[in-house]
Amino acid sequence: MRSVYFRRISMSALAALVALAIIIGISAVAADKKAAPGSVFAADKGKFEILLDGASIGREEFEIEPSGANWIAKGSTSMKTPDGKSSKVTGTLTLAPDGAPLSYDWAAQTDKSNSAHILFANGVAKTTLQMQGATPYQQDNSFGSPLIAVLDNNLYHQFELLAHIYDWNKKGVQTFPVLIPQELTPGTISVESAGTASAGGKSYESLKATTADLEIHLYLDSSHKLIRLEVPSAKVAVVRE
Repeated sequence: MRSVYFRRISMSALAALVALAIIIGISAVAADKKAAPGSVFAADKGKFEILLDGASIGREEFEIEPSGANWIAKGSTSMKTPDGKSSKVTGTLTLAPDGAPLSYDWAAQTDKSNSAHILFANGVAKTTLQMQGATPYQQDNSFGSPLIAVLDNNLYHQFELLAHIYDWNKKGVQTFPVLIPQELTPGTISVESAGTASAGGKSYESLKATTADLEIHLYLDSSHKLIRLEVPSAKVAVVRE
């Protein structure tokens, strides 16, 4: 799935996200740790398998863990598209305990190697992009809040982070500013509780995430670890192993 998301997120960008995202496989063993006091996060580690129309196209391995006073969420996805093209993407996101991103580094390998470093401060994301064979490029994106959801291409564990910054006590529709780093694309995503839902013969807590172009279904266990993600319109499913 080249991933999935949000307001300004153009149809092509989202479609790309979904296309790439569709290409990941993951096995998963979740660490049974709890968030440190004052944090919205909980430690987790695992693997996801990415399915496109029922066929496996890739795998993601990820880990979410405390790091001093902050949290680190990192993942690596390898995939192969139906036309035989291979790609790999890695991402490391540093977050404050309340969910606000502090920095993000990603690298993508296809026919070329690209990477970027992003610093977040006061609702502004400052990106330095390095594309193979090109001069480094810098771009600033301003948001109305420091609580920005980072949802990058083919890194699905970041949707688990989204589930943790959602206010489960308040519930209802909650809208977050979003950045898709590999697209340098800002936007918004609306999230709401969908109650209890069944998947694979089991019941889970569910969230529905909506952008201008897509509807994404998240299935979570009682501690809000991501077990399954579905994009019905794209026939994409991301399943924890």
